[in-house]
Amino acid sequence: MLDLSLAAVAVTLALWLRPWRVVGPSGPPWPWLFWCAALPLVWGVDRYVGSAVVQPLSGATLLLLMAGWPLAVLALLPVAVVTAVMAQLDWLEALHRYVWLGLVPATLALGIGAGLRRWLPHHLFIYILGRGFIGTAVAAACAGWLSVWLHGAPPGVDEAELMVARWLAAWGDGFLAGMLVAIFVAFRPQWLATYSDRLYLQTPPPPPPSPPPSGRR
Repeated sequence: MLDLSLAAVAVTLALWLRPWRVVGPSGPPWPWLFWCAALPLVWGVDRYVGSAVVQPLSGATLLLLMAGWPLAVLALLPVAVVTAVMAQLDWLEALHRYVWLGLVPATLALGIGAGLRRWLPHHLFIYILGRGFIGTAVAAACAGWLSVWLHGAPPGVDEAELMVARWLAAWGDGFLAGMLVAIFVAFRPQWLATYSDRLYLQTPPPPPPSPPPSGRR
């Protein structure tokens, strides 16, 4: 019931915000769609290789940075459905992955990003390292630990080992997101809905005009 309640509240809020209004007439950028299409491959990796210790990456934080929280919440729904079909998951497991690989990491990353914008300077490297790399890793790790704490480990898997596996997978998420965010900021900033040159590349104010000479002739 917890997973269902979290998903229902998040989807209702995302629909209420109507995030599709910010998408232009040409539709979302193709990297958003490509990343959504690639996520079922990483969400079900433990089932594909047949090992419960292998931890799937989240990828939700990168989608959050590219599309924003409301669109990410809605876009992750079909990702969960496709993962269920490809990895042969029942609907409860698909819902669990939607919440703990998608919704919770994205929401935690949103909170981390809000804190960085509130308390740290609006600097380019704060965005890349704070939101792209470290924020992604922290959000994914905390979501994984919360999932283990609330639901326990799968049968035959030691809980302590699973905690370590979630920690390592989270840093894989952070490295991937940080690298791509750095590339996008440099070459395609329009692909990042959470980035703005006006905010993170502030030009210094012009120097004040020099006073006119006051000496006598």
